[in-house]
Amino acid sequence: MSTYRDLTAPIGSRRATVLRTVGTRERRSHLTAPRVPTVGIDIGGTKVMAGVVDADGNILERLRTETPDKSKSPKVVEDTIVELVLDLSDRHDVHAVGIGAAGWVDADRNRVLFAPHLSWRNEPLRDRLSERLSVPVLVDNDANSAAWAEWRFGAGRGEDHLVMITLGTGIGGAILEDGQVKRGKFGVAGEFGHMQVVPGGHRCPCGNRGCWEQYSSGNALVREARELAAADSPVAYGIIEHVKGSVADITGPMITELAREGDAMCVELLQDIGQWLGVGIANLAAALDPSCFVIGGGVSAADDLLIGPARDAFRRHLTGRGYRPEARIVRAQLGPEAGMVGAADLARLVARRFRRAKRRRVERQERYERYSQARRAAQESL
Repeated sequence: MSTYRDLTAPIGSRRATVLRTVGTRERRSHLTAPRVPTVGIDIGGTKVMAGVVDADGNILERLRTETPDKSKSPKVVEDTIVELVLDLSDRHDVHAVGIGAAGWVDADRNRVLFAPHLSWRNEPLRDRLSERLSVPVLVDNDANSAAWAEWRFGAGRGEDHLVMITLGTGIGGAILEDGQVKRGKFGVAGEFGHMQVVPGGHRCPCGNRGCWEQYSSGNALVREARELAAADSPVAYGIIEHVKGSVADITGPMITELAREGDAMCVELLQDIGQWLGVGIANLAAALDPSCFVIGGGVSAADDLLIGPARDAFRRHLTGRGYRPEARIVRAQLGPEAGMVGAADLARLVARRFRRAKRRRVERQERYERYSQARRAAQESL
């Protein structure tokens, strides 16, 4: 009979079938998703952060470890993820796992097509982890996950059309419209950092020149400061003295700290980064017309030293300025944990479907056991 075949089918294949049902109906789904704890994983080039998150976005427990060296096999990173999930599962009733990966994730949210800081090339991450964990897994881009978290629990609450921009080493981003993450046909929408803003400008690691992230990112901020310091510029004496002449020790957080203390060069550098940020936002407003831009990532810690100049430049460069409503530009509220929280919350969408499938499997198991008992009783009566 078919019951036995249902019971013996590979668990991974059944789970994959359930996960493929997750489509674009996220807004309605999150309202009816089970209020169960899930694990969010944020994978970057230097760290892997994992946390158990409840239905209100509260972090119940978090763990953090270094990302294995990118020269190692993808399995090493997968082993790290599994260890973190199992560790958290020892103390929490985990119903699903969401992965926010720093890379391109395909439209089915299964494969990491490319991760610049890891050895993932067309890696079937969801299926591999689903085979090793007893709960369903969802994979998405880390910027998409962060934007979802800000829309659900942070600076983007109440917004129907939101664009998030993450300023870190480079620039990432995500688009939410009517409560749905817009991933594009192939799943790789939101790579705003590689819009060309200066033809023939600075070379970008992507291979092109003049990309936006070469003018408004953590890398751009540090590059400009180090160039001035290396040239022994009079305006850089403050930061040169701070690092005792070791130009390589200049970092983004250091520049932000000195700017807050009033260092004129550091303030000016953040203004420059902010002005380029405003130019790019104006371009995105012309294309997407959102109601709100949420600025996250490590560089956003500079707050009004960065976002103030960005707002000014946005108003100067916005097409149709003076004759159209202006989008709000706000700083993200959830900080570096946004990607983890968003990944966990997105995972709740598949937790519901998985629980339904699990309930049906339990019911089939019970029917099969009743059938087996009745058959044995009938045989014993003969």
